[in-house]
Amino acid sequence: MIAPLLARLEHWLFEPPESIIGRPLWKLTRILRYPYALIRDIARGELTLRGMSLVYTTLLSIVPIIALSFSVLKGLGYHRELEPVLYSFLEPLGDRAYEITQQVMSFVDNVQGGVLGSIGLIFLLYYLITTVQKVEESFNFVWRVEQPRSIGRRFSEYLSVMVVGPAVIVAALGLIATLGSTTFVETLSHYRPFDTMLLILGRITPYLLVSGVFTFMYGFVPNTKVRLRAALIGGVSAGAAWAFSGMVMAQFVASTSTTMVIYAGFAFVIVALIWLYVSWLILLLGAQLAFYVQNPQYLRPGREVITLNSSMRERVALSIMYLIVCDYQTAKHSWTANRLAEHLDLPGAALTPIMNALEQRKLLLVAEDDSWVPARDPHTIELSDVLDAVRHDTPGPRLSKCRDVAPAVEAARVAEQALQNSLKGKTVAELVEQSNVVHHTHGHHMPGQHASNQ
Repeated sequence: MIAPLLARLEHWLFEPPESIIGRPLWKLTRILRYPYALIRDIARGELTLRGMSLVYTTLLSIVPIIALSFSVLKGLGYHRELEPVLYSFLEPLGDRAYEITQQVMSFVDNVQGGVLGSIGLIFLLYYLITTVQKVEESFNFVWRVEQPRSIGRRFSEYLSVMVVGPAVIVAALGLIATLGSTTFVETLSHYRPFDTMLLILGRITPYLLVSGVFTFMYGFVPNTKVRLRAALIGGVSAGAAWAFSGMVMAQFVASTSTTMVIYAGFAFVIVALIWLYVSWLILLLGAQLAFYVQNPQYLRPGREVITLNSSMRERVALSIMYLIVCDYQTAKHSWTANRLAEHLDLPGAALTPIMNALEQRKLLLVAEDDSWVPARDPHTIELSDVLDAVRHDTPGPRLSKCRDVAPAVEAARVAEQALQNSLKGKTVAELVEQSNVVHHTHGHHMPGQHASNQ
């Protein structure tokens, strides 16, 4: 019962009727695609499973992370400035939030470099690196990145963020406090509606900082290039969701305080684990949203295996060769795999096998700047070569033989021969030149040139 309804909803979102295209309802469908995709990803369980894994990792590494970050600031005498940030994160836990914050600050006050020793410092750094590595693996999973950072980059970049990050947050808090104590701001606070505006600004400042941290993580942690717009939308959305869930969590703790008595001392542990899991899940959902903003062609399939039928593979292969040869003749060489996927409005996962097949047949190769160029003179690449590359591509195990049915085999042979005869001698370069003549005759740009400048 539910499956047909979901299928109809998906069809309406991604294939709306032509009668609503260009109207406000059509714009609404384009917006609703994002929450639909996120809810679908949650239901499939892959993000929730990684969120649970990060909760377990956090339990092992929370003390080393806090010790390192706060101890750096302690040496500068500013570690107390992070106390309100820590409290705002723990606030949904209710009355115990203040107590835990004080315990953490007391722990940091008692940390001494000589107590840790060399072995303790090694374990601290190990847990720190493995935790951030776990976060990177989750982000790379969201962004379909298979190659993680090298060990050297992990150590240098992760450690620098853990050291510099808290200092940046303290600097931001100090700047806000300085601005709030200026004479001009104090004068404004005595007049309406400026007093209300300043009060609201003071309350949302912690959440703005959280959104800023999320945005930075979405742009920095994945081992791929993330556009600022995508990271910002994901960061702001995740920050708002985190603030809302914090209020809901606080109300839940307050309303079920009597019920929690049943769990006695375990009540706080259970609530803390739930809040930690919700926080990680929100962080991952924000990363998923940033990925969809940058790669909207993945909204419909999500993480499903994407396969194209034979006809589509041939059309895509010819389109790829046509665009790259157009680009090659202008000496711009700007068609990367991501730009091809965006231009053809196809997920990169569906494009990769075709690109690999063309590369294996020595029709394409990758330049040093990750752009694709013809592997040989386009005048020697026949259209039949391109079709042959994707039609006979067998990524799975090859069957040794198949029992032939003579009439069927003969019909297939005739069709194949007709195709070969119709394309005999025609090259990709000639296809581009013919298109160039037609477009110049009508006073238009060549399709490949126009696309490469977008």
